Amino acid sequence: MTSTPLDRRRCALLLAAPVLLAHASAQAQASAPTMDERISSAVQPYSDAVAGAIFYSVPVAGTDFPLIVGWLILAALIFTFYFRFIQIRGFMHAIQVVRGRYSDPKMQGEVTPFQALTTAVSGTVGLGNIAGVAVAVGIGGAGATFWMILAGLLGMASKFTEVTLGVKYRDVKQPDGIVAGGPMRYLSKGMAELGHPGLGKVLAVFFAVCCVGGAIGGGNMFQANQSFQQVVGVTGGETSILAGQGWIFGLIMAVLVGLVIIGGIRSIAKVTEKVVPFMALLYLTAGMIVLIINADQILWAFGQIIGGAFSAEGVAGGVVGALIQGFKRAAFSNEAGIGSAAIAHSAVQTDQPVSQGFAALLEPFIDTVVICTMTALVIVITGHVNAGGVTALAGDARGVGLTSAAFGSAISWFPYVLALAVVLFAFSTMITWSYYGLQAWTYLLGDSFMSALTFKLMFLAFVVVGASMGLGPVIDFSDSMIFAMALANIVGLYFMMPIVKRELNKYWAGIESGAIQAIR
Repeated sequence: MTSTPLDRRRCALLLAAPVLLAHASAQAQASAPTMDERISSAVQPYSDAVAGAIFYSVPVAGTDFPLIVGWLILAALIFTFYFRFIQIRGFMHAIQVVRGRYSDPKMQGEVTPFQALTTAVSGTVGLGNIAGVAVAVGIGGAGATFWMILAGLLGMASKFTEVTLGVKYRDVKQPDGIVAGGPMRYLSKGMAELGHPGLGKVLAVFFAVCCVGGAIGGGNMFQANQSFQQVVGVTGGETSILAGQGWIFGLIMAVLVGLVIIGGIRSIAKVTEKVVPFMALLYLTAGMIVLIINADQILWAFGQIIGGAFSAEGVAGGVVGALIQGFKRAAFSNEAGIGSAAIAHSAVQTDQPVSQGFAALLEPFIDTVVICTMTALVIVITGHVNAGGVTALAGDARGVGLTSAAFGSAISWFPYVLALAVVLFAFSTMITWSYYGLQAWTYLLGDSFMSALTFKLMFLAFVVVGASMGLGPVIDFSDSMIFAMALANIVGLYFMMPIVKRELNKYWAGIESGAIQAIR
């Protein structure tokens, strides 16, 4: 029986069918959106809407200026004048408080002033001090450094204000002495004292909701994601043994974070009081070595910073462009006015709210004036950025890549030190923000064992998710949540400024009369 051409074609199609089906399946899989893409597309509309509102910008001298940054800087300026430059008048006293001279373990609270400070610092010192600063000086030129320092100095007054209120209106449970504090407490209780209980409650709930969102995203997933990317980068990039294995890195980080946060603020404080000084010393030592190697360029670098701050040739927006980038980085880095630090400081062992307010004003100084400035100075002094922005020496490097290139230009293996610093910064940020998020969570849903455990397990799960996913709009949304906290917090601070001033005057009078004395 002979076969016709049609039969032969049918046989050929039957034989080829498995291959064609496999090819079609492969094409379908290739065109099918990944999990990251599906999550991003689902979140994108909401993320864009929220971020667009929170980070709404207006054009100023050819540069977009986010109004939320203006909101934070304006508040810092008002508090600076209202409290008559408290960051200068009280600087030395703040150091005495951190040394523990006005605190006693017998006083109400869970941690020492130094532990409270290092916990709060660990929540702000993160990738923004490394990558964010590089972005600021890359766009705004070396002059952005000057304005960043100025904004950091102003932010010290905001920290003083919010932390004083945090300690004053904290709740201390008896007999175990567990503390619950932060803007949720002072917004509801302080505003009620002023005759605005309804407004205070609304502000407190709004703050707490945003704090939970910010803790899971910016204080968790973003830190895990970016630290993983940095580790992959220094271990071979696409050829790294960790490439594509973010979940392994995330699982290790989740275990380490879990071991710390299970013990609450006391456990977190014991870790941060060791990790924060170590990581700061590690990073600052590396920076100092770079400066020493390039000692002949130090005067030139300061010339670029000062000159760029007031001329900023080649920078978009000129002087205004440099100012905006510097102010933006300072606001994004030290979180002065956000209210988050008041949660950590509220747990301090003290009977004087103002004393910890003094300790807190050191936080923006450490974060912005010291650590951020070191990053900027290294980038400028190595010739990667000048008054006009990035130079040819920087090539295509941006963000953390620009910082890494600057450190690597001095000593080839310094990027590994930088990677270690990034991981430590990320780890410390995560453990502190877990506490911030937990306090907000329990304020909203009740302070029970199961409520706290649920949040902690959820937080640890998102560490793994953050390290193994491309986050995209998820991070945009969480960043919006963090800065939305400032909307509620600063409104409350304006109402309660007179309360802080009364506390300050009473405290100074006690110091001068001898009623409040150094304990040791």
